[in-house]
Amino acid sequence: MAHGIGAIKAGGLAPFAERFCREGFAAVAFDYRQWGGSAGQPREELSFPRQREDYGTVIGWAAAHPDIDARRVFAWGTSFAGMYIVELAASDSRLAGAIGQAPLVDGFAAARLASPVRGLRLLAVALADRLGSIFGRPPRYLPGAGRPGELAIGATEDALFGERLMTPKDGTEWRNRVAARSLLSFSWRRPVRRAAAIRCPILLVVAEQDTMAPVDPAVRVTQKAPRGELYRSRGGHYDVYQGGRSFDDVLRVEVEFLHRHGSRDGNPS
Repeated sequence: MAHGIGAIKAGGLAPFAERFCREGFAAVAFDYRQWGGSAGQPREELSFPRQREDYGTVIGWAAAHPDIDARRVFAWGTSFAGMYIVELAASDSRLAGAIGQAPLVDGFAAARLASPVRGLRLLAVALADRLGSIFGRPPRYLPGAGRPGELAIGATEDALFGERLMTPKDGTEWRNRVAARSLLSFSWRRPVRRAAAIRCPILLVVAEQDTMAPVDPAVRVTQKAPRGELYRSRGGHYDVYQGGRSFDDVLRVEVEFLHRHGSRDGNPS
């Protein structure tokens, strides 16, 4: 289990992991390298290939654990992690299933959500930051969530609501920032195009009023994946989390999916 862009496991993953555990499943939540409790420099830099590799490492650890059935390992991801969930579901034969909630599955479609002017400003900052990295300069950071009109990864009222929900409640240090160079790592990636190659069951929880992750590509994944399942949640991108209006319904649907595809003779993994 891992978070989306800019967030860490201490900010909102526990309610999901704890419920899964109460249902009899083992839940492993992790921070990507360079984020949260994981090591790596520079901090708060997103690398698509490295984070996808981190998922693969944790899947391998779970599959090798003596108390976990290697035949019933599921990948779970939220928001930006939907990119990894779709990629892994299409390529990692170790998976018995996958869940993505409020998932981003098309980086190009996400980039087009920004106005041309804002998109060019973000690109200019990202290129300047990448150029600086060649000369060993520290990252230039953008806010992960910002007010409308602010130069941030997400600049909507919904993003500000999400920031409040994603802020850890246990005192864990978290910075609302993302290295600008990160934008160059994913804006051109389109996991949606691999949907037809997915052979395991995959559930995507897609918010009805999502302003952060394009809805149509996510719906297409469930239509093209042979064993795809779709649940449309009420509200916006962050309403799937505890504190949002769809949290209870989303958790119920995810637990039901896990029992249906991850249980053997009625016994959870």
